[in-house]
Amino acid sequence: MSGQSGGRIEKDLYYLEIAKAVSMRSPCTRAHYGAIVVVKDAIVSTGYNGPVRGGVNCYEVGGCIKDILNLPHGTAYDLCPAVHAEENCIINAARNGASVYGGTLYLYGIDPKTGEVLDAKPCERCRRAIINSGISLVVTMGRDGKIRYYEVEKWVEEDTKWYLRNLELALRGELDRLGKKD
Repeated sequence: MSGQSGGRIEKDLYYLEIAKAVSMRSPCTRAHYGAIVVVKDAIVSTGYNGPVRGGVNCYEVGGCIKDILNLPHGTAYDLCPAVHAEENCIINAARNGASVYGGTLYLYGIDPKTGEVLDAKPCERCRRAIINSGISLVVTMGRDGKIRYYEVEKWVEEDTKWYLRNLELALRGELDRLGKKD
């Protein structure tokens, strides 16, 4: 059976399945994401995407602004009250005094309307939080059912290149205030 060794589920798939279960707590009407951090083969934290503690859930007030405006996934984060699963996972570890340093973050996403697996990849904001937390590896499940691995240290170089490229465009007057080329 695929994903198993000697009758046992492989570790990465095991942890991704736990992240999948965590995603089912998400109150988001667009996408359910779950994250866990594993340090030395022990889960130290979990998190899912949703509003701040005690904040309003979209489904409680009649909808999602991003759905109403028909905005694509992965955009307009400033219009959404949600804290992302990766951020919540890191925050929950801090709230409970657990270190995520050197750990692996597992991320899983599901479309709540269809039940289909989503391509789970941290956004730029979450990548920066992951970098600064000291997490060293991110493991995700793709829409195609394949496991993907991201070495966090490579994101530092990518983030630097992104900023320098946009700085150059801004200096030439070719970048608007939202980070788009004119």
